[in-house]
Amino acid sequence: MFESDQETFEIETLAIRAGQARTHEQEHSDPIFATSSYVFGSAAEAAARFSGKTSGNIYSRFTNPTVRAFEQRLAALEGGERCIAVASGMAAIASVGFGLLKAGDHVICSRAVFGNTVMLFQNYFSKFGVEVSFVDLTDYDAWRDSIRDSTRFLFVETPSNPLTEIVDIARLAEIAHQRDVLLVVDNCFCTPALQRPLALGADIVVHSATKYLDGQGRCIGGAVVGGQALLDKEIYPYLRTGGPTMSPFNAWVFLKGLETLSLRMRAHSENALALAQWLEQQSWVEQVYYPGLPSHPQYGLALRQQVSGGGIVSFRVRGGQEQAWRIIDATKMLSITANLGDAKTTITHPATTTHGRLSDQDREKAGIGAGLVRVAVGLEHIADIKRDLARSF
Repeated sequence: MFESDQETFEIETLAIRAGQARTHEQEHSDPIFATSSYVFGSAAEAAARFSGKTSGNIYSRFTNPTVRAFEQRLAALEGGERCIAVASGMAAIASVGFGLLKAGDHVICSRAVFGNTVMLFQNYFSKFGVEVSFVDLTDYDAWRDSIRDSTRFLFVETPSNPLTEIVDIARLAEIAHQRDVLLVVDNCFCTPALQRPLALGADIVVHSATKYLDGQGRCIGGAVVGGQALLDKEIYPYLRTGGPTMSPFNAWVFLKGLETLSLRMRAHSENALALAQWLEQQSWVEQVYYPGLPSHPQYGLALRQQVSGGGIVSFRVRGGQEQAWRIIDATKMLSITANLGDAKTTITHPATTTHGRLSDQDREKAGIGAGLVRVAVGLEHIADIKRDLARSF
């Protein structure tokens, strides 16, 4: 497929065809280039490659054909000019930080993010003289008022983990760009099948490919997507030097995952909506958090900004942690694990797992109480998922 044709294809087609460059063997499926290094025709050719005067493979820490195919395909899905694949979702966020930030810079991050993201900004970037402010995801005045002359970027997850709060990406992008600040969006929960932040004004999108992009819980990986000039100047040099590299095998697995992404995200969303509607009817549930429900505070925004609600449902039970653990432990089919985006439904207690390293105060500010349960709704039959959750009652 010629790159010039990509604009005419729908996302389902791009997920299958984009980024493939067949070798002389004319393989139909994407090959795995399991090699650490590459051979040059001459010393002059090697020198030209290393200096950047000519393009081509140099070393698999930062150039590999299989990884490049994944990068090109995901960039096409997100509507971005460039993608840089890395070793994990957290490596993607770290690469953005190490690429863009220097001592004295300032970052504003939503409180409603994955616990490790908070730890990365709060405990590690601060070691190098970077200041971080945390604000409520949907408090647009707080975002605007927190921007300083030294602010480099705003960072959000939307929907957030685990309460599925949604920020108006276009509105937040306008706030950022008025002050010449970048907007970085973690699109892990929706993927480009349900939401395309770059089209709404975001400058950079990050992914944990480990989740829905793979779809079957097989490999760890991450990605950064955005404009060619920005990523080539700021992020790619860090990958080349720091080496948070995605393996060719993992890239090949993610390529296969992308082929069914749209189908899977529709199925996850259908199951999740049905489960959320059922949970709202249960006496032991105090509140359900799901963007596809009219009771969600940003339901109208979700209808405009996303194709559907996604696959994550969180709910607060009566009885606090004791009751939450009782429900989790009573399940027999659901997998008790903090991972998400799998064909298998997973269940976890965020306060003691994904956000367990946060202080009690930070968890309280983020709204992550002891009675909160998160379900990443898989592709099993919805009747079986409901039955398993109801076992303790």
